[in-house]
Amino acid sequence: MNEARPEGAPETERYDVPDALAGERLDRAVATLTGWSRADVAALIDAGAVRVDGHARRRSHRLAAGAHIEVLDEPRPPGPPGPDPTVPLVVVDEDADLIVVDKPAGLVVHPGTGAETGTLVHGLLARYPEIAGVGDPTRPGIVHRLDRDTSGLMLVARSARAYEALVRMLAAREVERVYLALVWGTPPAPRGTIDAPIGRSARHRTRMAVREGGREARTHYEQLEALGPATLLRCRLETGRTHQLRVHLAAIGTPIAGDELYGGRRPGISLERPFLHAAELALRHPFDGRPRRWRSPLPPELAAICAELRAGR
Repeated sequence: MNEARPEGAPETERYDVPDALAGERLDRAVATLTGWSRADVAALIDAGAVRVDGHARRRSHRLAAGAHIEVLDEPRPPGPPGPDPTVPLVVVDEDADLIVVDKPAGLVVHPGTGAETGTLVHGLLARYPEIAGVGDPTRPGIVHRLDRDTSGLMLVARSARAYEALVRMLAAREVERVYLALVWGTPPAPRGTIDAPIGRSARHRTRMAVREGGREARTHYEQLEALGPATLLRCRLETGRTHQLRVHLAAIGTPIAGDELYGGRRPGISLERPFLHAAELALRHPFDGRPRRWRSPLPPELAAICAELRAGR
C-alpha cells in the first residue's frame, strides 16, 4: 500500500463497459455492474464518487463500449449503527487504545448493504460505547476487515489517536497478519511469495481476480502439513486486498478448501465456509513501543477437518 488509506475503507471498483451496456445511462449501468440499487448508485454519482474515463459525469451520461468506470465509494447504511449486546464478542486483549477480538465465522464486520444490523460493530458499541466517535461513524473503530466467513483475530481502534496510528501502521506494513489456510493440492514450492496484482473480475462482479492493472498484492506462504489431497499453509499478508488470500492461492492452483467462489468446493471435505483463519497478529504498540503478538487456535470445526484428514492418511 502506497497511500495512507484506512483498510476499512472501500477499495475502488473498476469496470470496463461491456458491449451489452454501450449506450446505457451511467446510473443504470453501474447498478447492473455492482448489483446495488439505483437510488444508492444515484447518490454515489451525485457525490462525485463515480468517474468515467477519469471524469465525474451525470447520472444520464450515456456510456461508450470500453469506457473505464471507477467507483470510489460504496453505499452506506442510513446512519451510524447502534449498540447490540446480543452480538457474540470474544475479546482477546484490550487497553485504553486497542482492542483485539476473535471474530467467529458468519459474523459481518460492519454495517453495509444487506447487513444493517447484527454486525461486529454493533457488538463492539455495546461493550465500548466510546468508539462511536473513532474513525468512520458508519464503521467506528474499524481499521481492517475480515470476510464474513473468515474467522480469527482483528485489531480495533478504541481511541482516535489509535485509529490514526493503526491506519498509518497498516499502510506502512508494520502490522503482521498471519492466516492458516487449508488448500486443495500442493503449492509449487514448500514456501514462496505470490506477487500478483488484484482487481475486480471482468467476468464475475462478485469476484476479484489476478489481473493487469490491478492493485499490487503480495502473499508469503509456507507449507505446514500435507493432509492427503490437501495442504495446511501458513500465509502472511504483505498487502491487504479484498479476497487476497483466496485469489492468490486459487491463482497458483491450490484453492482454499470450502471456498465455492474461487473453486474450492469439492467432495471429500464437509465444510460450509472457506478454511481460512486469521491466526496471528503482531505489532509494536503505537504508544509504548512494546512488541505485541496475539494468537488464535483453529476453531473446532476447522480443527476437526484436519483431524479427519490425518485419520484418513
